[in-house]
Amino acid sequence: MRAADADILIIPGLLNSGPDHWQSRWQQRLSTARRVEQKSWDSPRRDAWVEAIVRESSRSARPVVCVAHSLGVLALLHASQEVGERISGAFLVAPPSEAALRELPAVDAAFLPYPRTRLPYPAALVGSASDPYADPTFARALSDDIGAHFIDAGDSGHINVESGHGPWPEGSLALAHFISKL
Repeated sequence: MRAADADILIIPGLLNSGPDHWQSRWQQRLSTARRVEQKSWDSPRRDAWVEAIVRESSRSARPVVCVAHSLGVLALLHASQEVGERISGAFLVAPPSEAALRELPAVDAAFLPYPRTRLPYPAALVGSASDPYADPTFARALSDDIGAHFIDAGDSGHINVESGHGPWPEGSLALAHFISKL
């Protein structure tokens, strides 16, 4: 598959992805990409975030490929129980650990625990050895549990603007490779 053959759903995490974030840059560059908008980016509620993903995936006439970052990964995993058959693949980046999420009072506790069942679609999960929101083993263990291919991003922080990942060309190449295998 090519990216142009799919509806690319960009699913940001807490506080959204600003204009310099790789998700925003990819959304501008990919002609079939659109963002899953949330009612509240700074006080996320699980049910509302899941509903937004369900609604956007249902609007798609083409195969859906999700590109989720941080809390967006967890929202997508919850939504997968309802829309797994509509999704052709997911590229999951820097999921925060349950311990980190418990430390963020703005995040709805209903997001936890992580669904750990195998996904009904192919997925790649990118994790960093120096993510301040997850210890180095968390992303790999989650990847194993959900049946995703793990991509080790090395010492990359939270893979966001603050960690130096504006355009993130390595991620763009990994996404293109992932989509080509769908």
